[in-house]
Amino acid sequence: MTIPVVDQKLEQTFKTYEKRFKALSDHKRLHIMYEITQANQLCVCDLTDKLHLPQSKLSYHLKILMDANLITKETRGTWSYYKLNTKEVNHILSEELCCLFRTNDGC
Repeated sequence: MTIPVVDQKLEQTFKTYEKRFKALSDHKRLHIMYEITQANQLCVCDLTDKLHLPQSKLSYHLKILMDANLITKETRGTWSYYKLNTKEVNHILSEELCCLFRTNDGC
């Protein structure tokens, strides 16, 4: 019996992209990323108002985006502020889609 050789680095790369594409495959998460981009950074309270989502559902989507390394979080006092991880977004998206998540000076 032979044991198949698995390239662990390649497998990890596949898992990383799988997680990122899963995060990007949801309309609400794309809308969250768009709103964050337009404001440069947003607080959870601002996102709940803009998206008309309860905080519990919003937190679920934000966690998926953070786990995929597409957004970052900075905590100030009791509030969390979210910002797009532009390096990762630019790396993964086509030029056409990148323009959705860039300010006007980037396109």
